Amino acid sequence: MPNPSVTRRQFVQSAAASAAGLVLANSTRGQETAVASADDLRVAIIGPGSQGRNLVNNCLKIPGVRFAAVCDIWPYHQKYCANLLKKYDQEVNVYTDYREMLAKEKDLDAVIVATPDWVHAEQTVACLKAGLHVYCEKEMSNTIEGARQMVQAARETGKLLQIGHQRRSNPRYWHAIKLIEKDKVLGRITHFYGQWNRGKRYEIGWPDGQEMSEADLKKFGYDTMERFRNWRWYKKFSGGALADLGSHQIDVFNWLLKSPPKAVLAAGGIDYYKTSEWYDNVMAIYEYEVGGNTVRGVYQVLNTTSHGNFYEVLMGDEGSIEMSEDTRRGQLLREPEAKRREWEDMSEKIETMGRDAIELKIGETLAPDGSKDPEGQRLLEESKKPVHQLHLENFFAAVRGQGQLTCPPEIGFETCVSVLLANDAVASGQRLSFKPEMFKA
Repeated sequence: MPNPSVTRRQFVQSAAASAAGLVLANSTRGQETAVASADDLRVAIIGPGSQGRNLVNNCLKIPGVRFAAVCDIWPYHQKYCANLLKKYDQEVNVYTDYREMLAKEKDLDAVIVATPDWVHAEQTVACLKAGLHVYCEKEMSNTIEGARQMVQAARETGKLLQIGHQRRSNPRYWHAIKLIEKDKVLGRITHFYGQWNRGKRYEIGWPDGQEMSEADLKKFGYDTMERFRNWRWYKKFSGGALADLGSHQIDVFNWLLKSPPKAVLAAGGIDYYKTSEWYDNVMAIYEYEVGGNTVRGVYQVLNTTSHGNFYEVLMGDEGSIEMSEDTRRGQLLREPEAKRREWEDMSEKIETMGRDAIELKIGETLAPDGSKDPEGQRLLEESKKPVHQLHLENFFAAVRGQGQLTCPPEIGFETCVSVLLANDAVASGQRLSFKPEMFKA
């Protein structure tokens, strides 16, 4: 007799996503409630903290995705997420240990892993080996070996693993890539710059009376509630600010330059938050080889000022392009002597640094007959969605066999190596070279 779970999964893989009719307005609560369907993907979340709940909320906007289980070591997180899903008529089973969840939930299709970085590898590998597809938040792991195990498990099991570098699914970046690669607006790429600056941080607390016991904390590898809640600042649990923030943008440079870096020189320190184990600021110079030429760039992450916030710039001898997930940022600035394209003269200009620049606007491309290009209009509509929703949609579409992952584990692994070696460069005070074998998992 066939396994009913496998049969249902095979059906889900081949079924088209039936977006229409899956969402009905709930007039009693003013919310949207998904109606259960035979081809729904059954999903679990491990780690519904702040980022995990962000992903859950974005999943609730995607037709055909329903949660069956919630897992977290902290009862407060369990209850919070379970109550959230209950408002959308999604009753879930609640677990403290992910291993118990995998043992009991035999009809899952996919799992979202949004726990602290240090347990990503352990949990992701276990889910893959249980026959489930996985969406795992970045950083893949706070160790290169952990990230390598994740890649290998995905290969061995044949299951999909999407890493949460959501810019890879963002039409704003696809639009920038088109301008760079097809229209050659930068000429020869020579340099780049990126930053993620955020204001003074404060310790993350917890509601009165919701502390975990010392025994429960110890059982899951934590010694205090403070370290559990502020895990990003401790070396056991995370890869520091470069992994937390910089990973997103260093991944963008790997993507746009079509290769991982060749070397990195970095400086940083614990200059402001004296109780932290990780650097509160890092400034790194990365070197890439592009078309036989060296391309250097500066990346910085600061945690004491929000000046400039977050964006990336790619520079060439004919122009530069600024990109960001922030829809208010993004522009193309051409060098005065660069040969103009016809569409540049027709584009609306803004003034920046005393020169004309063109805002990055998706959907402005015209078809040969002068009408709006249909593909551009589609991307424009896509770009209006939340950035995490787009990346999750890509994952679930791939699970259904309707597309390819935009950030499979091999890509996430390259970024993980690129980031973690920069931490080593800070510690050593030396320029470190990346060897090609480092990026092989």
